[in-house]
Amino acid sequence: MKQITVLSGKGGVGKSSICASLAVCISKTRKIICADCDVDASNLPLVFGVGQESMSNAREISTGNIARFNPDKCISCRKCIDMCFFDAIEWDEGTNKPALKDFGCEGCGVCQLVCPSGAVELASVKNAKIGIEKIKYGFYVVFGQLKMGQSGSGKIVSEVKKLAMSNSENAEIMLVDSAAGIGCSVIASVAGSDYCLVVTEPTPSGFSDLKRAVELISYFNIPCDIIINKFDLNADYVGQIHAFADEKGIRIISKIHYDKSFGDALVNMVPVIVYNPELEKLFCRIADFLIEKIYSSSSPA
Repeated sequence: MKQITVLSGKGGVGKSSICASLAVCISKTRKIICADCDVDASNLPLVFGVGQESMSNAREISTGNIARFNPDKCISCRKCIDMCFFDAIEWDEGTNKPALKDFGCEGCGVCQLVCPSGAVELASVKNAKIGIEKIKYGFYVVFGQLKMGQSGSGKIVSEVKKLAMSNSENAEIMLVDSAAGIGCSVIASVAGSDYCLVVTEPTPSGFSDLKRAVELISYFNIPCDIIINKFDLNADYVGQIHAFADEKGIRIISKIHYDKSFGDALVNMVPVIVYNPELEKLFCRIADFLIEKIYSSSSPA
């Protein structure tokens, strides 16, 4: 199964909207499965019309740990407080013992390592939900949602992709909708990809984050191309994006006009090509390009 990852660097550039419409177009000729790997703010299922009730029924999983203190063993040496990089432990003057702050622990285990009396253990925590839904467009979308205040987004992304692979029903393509930025969840989304599609917009932050996203993709030696969304907002930055793409040897495969129907489609929980069929030809042309790209013998694996 080939993996195409759609990422952006900057949020709000239309990445999920573009990913959803591409998925519908690709599904016309290839068997696909979608993975929403923005586990901090899962929105792709909503674009496909999956309601919150389905997302709330997803099963809980554990991919992280949290420190637990045994006061009977604690000798009040404070080493756990001194060594906690995340400042997640405070001193309880009433008990003269350490106490964990709410939402602070990253489960790194340093406190357990430095505790001389064995008073600290790491306990698994249900830190996310994960689910799968077959949508009306004929394919499955897998999604995950990290619980508020919990850590481990990269591990949740890995679980989302595993669930997609195990329920692919011989799908030929996994289309991954990555989170914004270049953090752990994005790294986990990009890892193992056959191809990356970077969506950007012609703004200072859009261009800056595009360059960071391309740097991340280059680290994994994965081929990529660019789509400029809302390209008619700023001609100067369009020129800068073109110059950057030429310098890096990256192709700009499409430039999409600013179109209010993108926002209207999100409000109505449908892909933009369903809300505005005039855009279908454009997106299906991009989809045909992507299919040819990942199956071309000249494309790197």
